[in-house]
Amino acid sequence: MRKLTYFVGCSVDGYIAGTDGSLDAFFPLPDGLVEHLVAEYPQTLPTHLHGMLGVTDLGNRFDAVVMGRGTYEPGVREGITSPYSHLDQYVVSGSLTSPDPAVTVLSGDPVEAVRALKREPGGGIWLAGGGSLAASLLPEIDELVLKIYPFVLGKGIGVFDGDIAPTHLALADAHVLDSGAAIHTYARK
Repeated sequence: MRKLTYFVGCSVDGYIAGTDGSLDAFFPLPDGLVEHLVAEYPQTLPTHLHGMLGVTDLGNRFDAVVMGRGTYEPGVREGITSPYSHLDQYVVSGSLTSPDPAVTVLSGDPVEAVRALKREPGGGIWLAGGGSLAASLLPEIDELVLKIYPFVLGKGIGVFDGDIAPTHLALADAHVLDSGAAIHTYARK
């Protein structure tokens, strides 16, 4: 069975974006974060940035990405219709029509769609966001990796933005950068 990993950036107080979906507060990126991502999580970097960032080895952690419409559409507005062409790409949306043949739209129940993906042969599946999709998929999330940015946002879209049941996790790994950013990995207990 494939593993679903929710890998997402958040503020210290648990927000992944502003209330309007804006990511402005997350920039500039903390020192050392990009280098860490290139070394440890290169598959989570958009394909069009690989050359500029020096990504030469993608590793084999993930071979698919699932994201919500709110995560996918900002790239489309910039003309990037296949942001992770090095992975199988899935967008969960009830109304979106894919502007790119390399992107599959999942229009039904996201939990059932992810369960079906997990049963298929292959590597890990990366859940890229957003918060409401993560809340609905919480029962299927096997691993949570938080890139914690050293600032407080105050309000916005939560890591899990919706009604969820309390879920206990075990800290599997923690890495703190000199900038104060941290990468915490949690597994289901």
